[in-house]
Amino acid sequence: MATAEPESTSNPPNSEEEKTEATGQEVVSPEHYIKHPLQNSLYNHIQLSSNLMSGCDYSLFKDGIEPMWEDERNKRGGRWLITLSKQQRRSDLDRFWLETLLCLIGEAFDDYSDDVCGAVVNIRTKGDKIAIWTTDYENKDAVTHIGRVYKERLGVPQKVIIGYQSHADTATKSGSTTKNKFVV
Repeated sequence: MATAEPESTSNPPNSEEEKTEATGQEVVSPEHYIKHPLQNSLYNHIQLSSNLMSGCDYSLFKDGIEPMWEDERNKRGGRWLITLSKQQRRSDLDRFWLETLLCLIGEAFDDYSDDVCGAVVNIRTKGDKIAIWTTDYENKDAVTHIGRVYKERLGVPQKVIIGYQSHADTATKSGSTTKNKFVV
């Protein structure tokens, strides 16, 4: 029984130039790739939020933005605030904070990711808080989109309402609570 071997209709390209011409794509050698600054994550080397002492905070902000209301990028902004019960420290705090960090690092808010300044987790005796800070509370489209995506990424039940507060209102509040500008 005879077997026929398929004939080669073209010879494979021998040089990088020929590969480029044949595929229409430039071949880039791995030496030209730039390592991303997050190649090794600090998250693996710090204490979990749930193990911090009351009164401690973690903040993650974009380069050049201080985690303060007075910072130029924050002063007209606000925050989506998640308030956790004491029991949620065990069940939800670390997962929520990690997902918050992933949302920031992965720019999960589509075209509105530039409006995000950073995030804070506050460990408190009465109950912990996690917040994503944005740059402009008057940008309703950005703020509400960020809130909806954030709530979905955390897996917060639809019936649970989370609120957005401007830093100006928080700074001048007279009682223990600040009025929400938006809710999702």
